[in-house]
Amino acid sequence: MPTKEPKFIVDLMLGRLCKWLRLLGYDAVYFNQSDYTMLVYTSLKDMRVILTRNNKLSDKRGYKIIIINSDKIEEQIKQVIEECKLKINKDKMFTRCSLCNTLLKEIDKEQVKGAVPEYVWETQERFYICENCNKIYWSGTHIALVEKRIKNIVSLEEK
Repeated sequence: MPTKEPKFIVDLMLGRLCKWLRLLGYDAVYFNQSDYTMLVYTSLKDMRVILTRNNKLSDKRGYKIIIINSDKIEEQIKQVIEECKLKINKDKMFTRCSLCNTLLKEIDKEQVKGAVPEYVWETQERFYICENCNKIYWSGTHIALVEKRIKNIVSLEEK
């Protein structure tokens, strides 16, 4: 039986880490409040791993708490990957909205005409939309840059 992938709740000190986890395809909620009691409650209610830089949280009882040690994003990503034993899968990358965490849905190219730059519409065939915030995504040069950065941190696993 395959193990269930962890879901995360990331506190307000780690917004960049939250975005990177979403880019990697992981369910990561950004908790932008300073009410740590509510953070722990949400962690328990939704079975989410708390990612924080706040050492005072280590004595609380969340679902699971990981105190992030570094200020550097690469080291933060590496710590989460190692402590949660995450498998980075290229097929799961870029499947979530980097802004709101919603799973993306493929959308017909004709539906995005006028909503994306003309050059992008002419050169790309596949587009995705976040049905929550309506942000449109496509495979641009950023994909290779993110993959290269992640490869420097950990090897990508092909499906």
